[in-house]
Amino acid sequence: MSTATYAVRDSVTMLRRNLKHMVRYPSQTLMLIGLPLLFLLLFVHVFGGALGSGLPGARAGDRGDYLTFITPGVLVMAVASVSISTAVSVATDMTGGIIDRFRTMPIAKVSVLTGHVLGAMVQSALALAAVFGVAVLLGLGTAASATQWSAFVGLLMLLSFAMTWFAVALGLAAPTPEAASNWPMIFILLPFTGSGFVPVESMPAGLRWFAGHQPFTPVMDAVRGLLAGSPGAGSVLGAIGWCAVIGLVGYLWSRRLYRTRSAN
Repeated sequence: MSTATYAVRDSVTMLRRNLKHMVRYPSQTLMLIGLPLLFLLLFVHVFGGALGSGLPGARAGDRGDYLTFITPGVLVMAVASVSISTAVSVATDMTGGIIDRFRTMPIAKVSVLTGHVLGAMVQSALALAAVFGVAVLLGLGTAASATQWSAFVGLLMLLSFAMTWFAVALGLAAPTPEAASNWPMIFILLPFTGSGFVPVESMPAGLRWFAGHQPFTPVMDAVRGLLAGSPGAGSVLGAIGWCAVIGLVGYLWSRRLYRTRSAN
């Protein structure tokens, strides 16, 4: 059996381990799904009438227009919320002694982190499906073609993959699981300072500059355009570029941290 085959087999085993944790502690997954759902319901039903009136071309008090506008931001928030769980899970493994046991076993080193990444992507898929399903029940409409639907799903999973590797790095860098639960919180806040809940054009100059240059804004704009059936090439390419940067930095940082911390 080749080295690559061993790595795949061990990664599947570690994925199974993480899925068993999800089944054993369903409350954690429910909390990850519940947070973005809470924001979706809160902003649509409490603030939607007022904020929706400020959207370009929107009818006064129309919550449907605002639902269409904020759904991409809530979907990105769902991916970000899973990153918190991933960072805590990795930090728990690193500080709880299980990694020392894994090092004594004949398993591929990469499989430990790969299992966390794959497990987190399963959680992200569940969270995204739940949020999007509730948005549809609330009246979300879409003009996306089959190709745009594929791009919509692909972009969100690419974001999940990139964010998960970055969360793994944060979990490895954190000295305790408690610290690991706090560091990724910035990802929950970024959609608020981007185009997630209000148009960037409505922000003050300094904040508008930050919103236009932070990584989540092109992702949310691309998702919004794909759902509307008229994606902008610039936002899609920008979203893919940011996902590639985040994922590459997270992967390289994770590999370095895992190698150095496991050697200690």
